[in-house]
Amino acid sequence: MHARMPIFLAALWWSSLSVIGFVAVPLVFMRIPQRMLAGYMAAGLFEAQAYISIACCALLLVISRKKHSQSIETWAQSALVFVILGMLLALVLQFGVAPRVIAYHGIRLWHNLATGLYIGQWLCAFAVLWMVTRRDESSDHAVTDR
Repeated sequence: MHARMPIFLAALWWSSLSVIGFVAVPLVFMRIPQRMLAGYMAAGLFEAQAYISIACCALLLVISRKKHSQSIETWAQSALVFVILGMLLALVLQFGVAPRVIAYHGIRLWHNLATGLYIGQWLCAFAVLWMVTRRDESSDHAVTDR
């Protein structure tokens, strides 16, 4: 089970970003005609997403160390940079940018920045998912050479 946990967390992180950002929020704006109400609903969805991202990243950081060892897991050697960057993006988005979007302070600037941070976080989650599901290529060649 411990070996599958990074895959589960990376998949949860990436898929939740995908569903909320690219499906749920656009549907909210399509179905609710009042922009203020739709924005309020979207803000709630993005807030929930931020906490999912932070939790997934924190858990990935915790399980990146091998049990009873100072070394890190094989998947974590390349993925930790993206886990940390994704977590930082989620924190900046939730606690730095989102309050300004909600308060309508320079809405276009802050909304564009929020969109960029969200896409950056989505790319980090995708990179982590790709890395934790990658097969060890040396073992693949050993099996096919027989």
